[in-house]
Amino acid sequence: MRFGISVPNTDAATLVELAVAAERSGWDGFFLWDHINAFPVNFDPWVLLGAMAARTSRVRLGTLVTPVPRRRPWKLAKEVTTLDHLSGGRAVLGVGLGTPPHEEYAAFGEPADQRTHAAMLDEALPLLDRFLRGEPVDHDGEYYHVHTQLGPPAVQRPRPPIWAAATIGRDGPLRRALRCDGVFPLALSPAGLRPASPDELNDLVAALDAPTGFDVVAALGRDYSPSDLEAAGATWAIEGPDPEGSDADLRALIESGPPRVNPVIR
Repeated sequence: MRFGISVPNTDAATLVELAVAAERSGWDGFFLWDHINAFPVNFDPWVLLGAMAARTSRVRLGTLVTPVPRRRPWKLAKEVTTLDHLSGGRAVLGVGLGTPPHEEYAAFGEPADQRTHAAMLDEALPLLDRFLRGEPVDHDGEYYHVHTQLGPPAVQRPRPPIWAAATIGRDGPLRRALRCDGVFPLALSPAGLRPASPDELNDLVAALDAPTGFDVVAALGRDYSPSDLEAAGATWAIEGPDPEGSDADLRALIESGPPRVNPVIR
């Protein structure tokens, strides 16, 4: 199992230094949240990831997650491809709908309806797939009309991995994830989204029956261990900052390194 850090894109210079510290401390991935208006400070994640690519050599870099419906798929594909070239083939694209919808969409006059966002994401994913491969795209759909070919293709073959966020218990997001290279599952609680428990993750993995090489990207929780997640089928464990913690706490967490576990024998 691999281990990653996922953090909000707050202070730009600090985040680049944290990515360097994460690689030095043995983490396998460094991922940024992608918001435009949800927090008081929101820097562009792709610019930050490009700076991180120039300062690192091993750690995977990407977003968890990018709200594709508020992006133009061709522009997003250019950003991912550019990051993949800068990093020597280390880009990862996490995709989702984007929350909160009022701040991320309605505040700019865009539709805030999540059903519309889901339809846009489903239509955009095949376009992203072909753009990242450098293949021709001829598409006339409900939301996108594209007749072109973008170059160059990404470094990774057939393209950088795409992980889809999914809410456990909802069939549409899970079907979408199976069309991608991995799933980032979360569960609903009265307080909002929370990490999926090992039992929930185990049931999800059994229901998906995903192909070999499919990533299950689990968020670490406080009530279970990384070993529990690995036994349930996780291939990545993602650590995030304590909402009430300080920048010093986050740095200490990163510099302490990932909580490595022994491989599970199946």
